Amino acid sequence: MDKIKQMLLMQQNLNDATSGKDWEKGLTDKGKIIDWKRCVLLESAELINSYPWKHWKNIKAQPDFENIKIEVVDIWHFVMSEALRVFKIENLGDIEQLSNEIKKLPTFPVFKQKKNKQVHIDIYEQIKSIECMIKVLFTSKDVLQLLDAFFAMASDLNLYLDELYNLYIGKNILNQFRQNNGYKEGSYKKVWGEVEDNVVMQNILAENINITPDNLYKKLENLYKYNN
Repeated sequence: MDKIKQMLLMQQNLNDATSGKDWEKGLTDKGKIIDWKRCVLLESAELINSYPWKHWKNIKAQPDFENIKIEVVDIWHFVMSEALRVFKIENLGDIEQLSNEIKKLPTFPVFKQKKNKQVHIDIYEQIKSIECMIKVLFTSKDVLQLLDAFFAMASDLNLYLDELYNLYIGKNILNQFRQNNGYKEGSYKKVWGEVEDNVVMQNILAENINITPDNLYKKLENLYKYNN
């Protein structure tokens, strides 16, 4: 299975459903301006805040590694969206072509093949990798360079293709569930009982490795009703 192409297709469908057709032109069907780069920037700030980088606060705290993964997946949603936008607006090709170009990127072979987990993790080196991706975000007009920088960052943070794919599927379904339960209107409850919905989704995936997207949605639906 072409996991990159599958994720691009799912992101296209999610954007079509949440922002309307022709969102690539920069506006939702409700007239709201779309800025994917700003989305990447703010999610990157949240990613950095998952590390205990502050020298004046909780200096002995540990990185929130599970949330780090979720933030990287959130960034991936927006990086793909920007790539889909650019390829359509600039007539560079369809999703098939974009998928093929992504797999030619210099960092993709490393990102594709998971390495053994690092024994020692230098959080400042990981933060530096995030900041390098942010720099490319605002200094390069080539969206493929942004994708390349994203793969470099994800690999540095020990998140590789297979795990990113599984978490993306989970978050994509969770995003659909949010939209269908009042996320835009502000009535959706992100904390279920005492647990954030991202964690609920991760726990379901951990307990049901081969769960289908439809069954994941049903599981989320049942748990949401029970806890709210």
